[in-house]
Amino acid sequence: MTMALGTTRQERVRRRALSDRAFAWILIAPAILFIAIIVAWPLVETIRLSFTNASLAGEEYVGFANYEKLFQGGKFGEIILRTFVWMFFSVSLKLVLGLIGASLLMAVVPGQALFRILIMPPWVIPIAMGCLGWLWLFNGDFGIISGVAQKIGITDGPFAFLAYKTSAFWSAIVTDAWVGTPMVTLFFLAAMQGVPRDLYEAAWVDGASRWYRFRRITIPQIMPVIVSMALMSAIWTFNSFEIIWILTQGGPRGGTTTMIIDTYKVAIANLQFGEGAARAVIIVIMLALFSLLYLWVLGKVNRKYGVK
Repeated sequence: MTMALGTTRQERVRRRALSDRAFAWILIAPAILFIAIIVAWPLVETIRLSFTNASLAGEEYVGFANYEKLFQGGKFGEIILRTFVWMFFSVSLKLVLGLIGASLLMAVVPGQALFRILIMPPWVIPIAMGCLGWLWLFNGDFGIISGVAQKIGITDGPFAFLAYKTSAFWSAIVTDAWVGTPMVTLFFLAAMQGVPRDLYEAAWVDGASRWYRFRRITIPQIMPVIVSMALMSAIWTFNSFEIIWILTQGGPRGGTTTMIIDTYKVAIANLQFGEGAARAVIIVIMLALFSLLYLWVLGKVNRKYGVK
């Protein structure tokens, strides 16, 4: 009788475990289906197309011809280098401005809440609207930046910032930093608010200056957030399309063409789907490597600063 009861109890436990497992699969099934349809299938199809000469006329298997064509002549190498330069300077500017902005917003001044609200518009408004505003600012004939430059004697006449390769490139970086800095600032502000006040009080009692407290207390305490934001912002900037496309469409003379812009021009504008797919695969590989680097660096920083 005892053995029968034990067997019955084991069967109930086994059935309950199977039922819980089935319920868990039911819960994650929508996510699996979403990933399969939205991520996995397009990725597999892109890889397949990269080995063809697909266009509106049809497609034919060409092997690695698209990849070989990419690195002939060095033009694609220049685009890769330009993409990383764009990413480095844009992210660096966001981090510096974000740290300065967060430090200022931490100051106890009248109207502090209002200043925290006023920093949001660049991030909240649609990117297209913000870029149209910068198009006006960069205009050589009636743009305010060109007008001010003439007034103070920097330029002798109207200067169209988006008409020259170098100035257009840096103008795009400034615009991208303007869009992304509010988010970085808010993350840094939240991290700074979590730093224990007693650390600052002890340093103040010992006579430490503000700059010393910032370097020795604030920066080490929020370093995991700084690293996290730097790497995440780098990935977002690498994938940035709207800002450059609205401002310059990759011009003038390819001066602002990054990998994303180049892929769009080849695959969508020129309807060369096979060559565009090959470029997209290179981007996916680079982003995958960058993501692995992100996880590795973030893990090391978190262990160093005791973040779980």
